[in-house]
Amino acid sequence: MSVPLGRSRSLPKDYPPPGPLGATDPTLWRLDSSSDGGRHVWHYARPTPATAYEAVWGDDPINVREREQNNEEKHALGLPLPVVPGLQNVDGDMKKAAQKGYDFYKRLQSDDGHWSGQYGGPMFLLPGIVIAMYVTKQPIPEEWKIEISRYLFNTQRHGGHDDQGWGIHTESKSSVFGTGLNYVVLRLLGVDAEHPMMVKARGTLHQLGGAGGIPSWGKFWLSILNVYEWKGVNPTPAELWLLPTWLPFHPHRWWIHTRNVYIPMGYLSGKGFKAELNPLLLSLRQELYPTPYESINWPSLRNHIAAVDLYSPHSAVADFLFGVLNIYEGYAPGFIRRRAVKKAYELVKMEDENTSYQTIGPVSKAMNMLCVWLEEGPDSEAFKMHVEKVRDFMYMSKEGMMMCGTNGSQLWDLAFMTQALVDTGLGAEEENAESTKKALEWLDKGQIRENPKWYHEAFRHSTKGAWGFSTKEQGYTVSDCTAEGLKSVMMLQDLPGMPQLVSKERMCDSIDLILSLQNPSGGFASYELIRGPEFLELLNPAEVFAKIMIEVAYPECSTACVTALNLFRKKYPDYRPAEIERAINATFDFIKDEQRADGSWYGSWGVCFTYATMFAVESLSLAGETYENSESVKKACDFLLSKQMDDGGWGESFKSCESRVYVHNVTSQVVNTAWAVLTLLHAHYPDPEPIKRGCRLIMERQQFDGSWKVESIMGVFNHNVTIEYPNFVFSWTIWALGKAAKVYGPSSS
Repeated sequence: MSVPLGRSRSLPKDYPPPGPLGATDPTLWRLDSSSDGGRHVWHYARPTPATAYEAVWGDDPINVREREQNNEEKHALGLPLPVVPGLQNVDGDMKKAAQKGYDFYKRLQSDDGHWSGQYGGPMFLLPGIVIAMYVTKQPIPEEWKIEISRYLFNTQRHGGHDDQGWGIHTESKSSVFGTGLNYVVLRLLGVDAEHPMMVKARGTLHQLGGAGGIPSWGKFWLSILNVYEWKGVNPTPAELWLLPTWLPFHPHRWWIHTRNVYIPMGYLSGKGFKAELNPLLLSLRQELYPTPYESINWPSLRNHIAAVDLYSPHSAVADFLFGVLNIYEGYAPGFIRRRAVKKAYELVKMEDENTSYQTIGPVSKAMNMLCVWLEEGPDSEAFKMHVEKVRDFMYMSKEGMMMCGTNGSQLWDLAFMTQALVDTGLGAEEENAESTKKALEWLDKGQIRENPKWYHEAFRHSTKGAWGFSTKEQGYTVSDCTAEGLKSVMMLQDLPGMPQLVSKERMCDSIDLILSLQNPSGGFASYELIRGPEFLELLNPAEVFAKIMIEVAYPECSTACVTALNLFRKKYPDYRPAEIERAINATFDFIKDEQRADGSWYGSWGVCFTYATMFAVESLSLAGETYENSESVKKACDFLLSKQMDDGGWGESFKSCESRVYVHNVTSQVVNTAWAVLTLLHAHYPDPEPIKRGCRLIMERQQFDGSWKVESIMGVFNHNVTIEYPNFVFSWTIWALGKAAKVYGPSSS
């Protein structure tokens, strides 16, 4: 059986090249995005059937492989869309530019109403799932091997000798974490150690000191693969889950992503699990280190992290506790360890069943899958479900196949686009009616209507009334996603002729949930209430991430929630009015307290000050605060105006998130520019010229077909990792242009 390789004659000249294992034919990829609640499953229209391929992808229930490739797929793969006849220049007309942008974007809308999109960027996600599939002897389809290796080929850095590998994300300098793990991925997929890209990557790894300096999550995965020793890993034992829950440092008080990673970590390290050695793994033991494997002093590497990787050093408290735990590991009573491992596995099972085997994210997904294989075996129903849901995280792009940061960003992307449509007036246009109705139908089906199966036992927050970041099936409450989903529903259902699909009762469920998420400070965190004391940050074991031990109240989450509460009480003033009033006032106090002296707000989920400042000013504007009457809003506008670039746009680097100081991007960015324009519009800034300059920049970057090219990465998490939101180049640019046209008229001059 052969897989089509090489370049199709129809590919653009600048199409990313084949990788070390070649390339598949991009015209044969198909995406099932609308048959199961917005799940994204890529299929390859291979000429002949193949067992390994089907074992991972499962069935093709709507026969996507048998139809023609559609616009949604072509755009995702970087292939040209059919030319639309009769397109004309917009000639400086902002409203026409906004509509032209949406005319293009409508062509990419999935049949069920949402917009699909890649959610890549972090370079430590693929290694976990590839290692898990390798260790569990799960066949990896040839198409995956080819396209994963091509993705790594096309994202490999080409700097000096110490920068020819991979960083923690696609825009960062090579690190031991990124280079060591992705080197392993390529070898497991069948790339020869002497391939030129591997020679360069290995040279960078050794230049940085070798895999001995890999951060703790990397030490974990290499130990699982048996190319690193457990003696060199600081323990986070499962016994922590046996402690009384009232203790202020009990793991259920940790941030939800952190605890869901360290639960399976505790299980697997508690078992001391290692893959069976084979010639490839024996070879990797030599390739990853500049010194012989047998001579390495493993305990000395527990706290050794390469300087290029070290973003959040251990505190003295953490190092002391790791010392105590390392002593405990040598004397841990067997009966206690067995109880702890059993408890950890119970929590793994609950997480799997609560999320239909998606888990909260790809790191825990790979770990849980490995736990299930080890505990229940490859023929168990639970393991088969895990294998099936691997495909939800794998996404094809023009560069190759990546692993996404969740199973998608479906709700997040749809919410901003639909709000833009209503706010600009485009949603009321007859030509957009079908598209907006489809979006509302997706929102209707996407609301979570009940609490998870293992609600209290798995230490979960309520989910009844929530919208999650991606799909209903994934099943996690996110505060700002619930708020943005609710706002979108209310705004869409106010459009003339729109069906009333989401009832007041269901909206009240959302309001109840939002109110339950407010912290004593008045602010809102991401998934649940802040449960632990701030001193828990001293225990952060992950050297590459900051502020991951407990939930944090974020300006972005808080502004989303307060705007939803504001909009709801105008529509339904009779529902919990006193509580909503108190919540709104407390949130406004929190937002103002979070403003920096320079007038900005720091963004934790987008890049960065531009992002958070837009949301903050939007929320304050709903309370009647403007540039003319509010010192907070005036300072925010003055801050942004001081950052406007010579070409009229704004451009902020992800380095702002790392350093927590505004850092200009090399060039302006249409998304940053749209955020700044919207901020000034929300503020009723009196001078239209800086706003129109920004709009002219956005229009200059618009392609003739109505689209915009994706520029620098605009998403971030844990202060140090960027993540892609390619749909932002549509939702925010259309919103900025359409709103400006509504305020000033269509002309940008």
